[in-house]
Amino acid sequence: MKKLALTAILFAATATSAFAQMTPVGAWQTIDDKTSEVKSQIRITESGGVVSGRIEKLLRKDAKQDAVCDECSDDRKGKPMVGLEIIRGAKKVEGKDVWEDGKILDPENGKNYTLRLTPIEGGKKLEVRGSVLGIGRTQTWVRVQ
Repeated sequence: MKKLALTAILFAATATSAFAQMTPVGAWQTIDDKTSEVKSQIRITESGGVVSGRIEKLLRKDAKQDAVCDECSDDRKGKPMVGLEIIRGAKKVEGKDVWEDGKILDPENGKNYTLRLTPIEGGKKLEVRGSVLGIGRTQTWVRVQ
């Protein structure tokens, strides 16, 4: 009986851990499209079924840690890059491991894009798609362990 209970507990813990990984919530490293170098660390959080994400660290060798978002045109204009909210309003699609209906800001050009987040490879990576009228690009972010 004890063996069965222990097995059930281990299975539940493993299942919960695996389930928790298939979410965008957590810390992610962004990779530069051109250089393939680590660019920044983003922290994605969830509140009331809606995810948001902020720049937690600038990781490029030449990054200015006191940089502000000069290109932003909304409430984020002039705000420090570290701490800047770049993901807003994404919600989980019912029955899928996909989050949509949010926006993502590219602080390098100040533009907001329609957002889709899709955890892949068991939640170790995150496909981040930003688009306007269906045209855009997809980046793959790597979960910070």
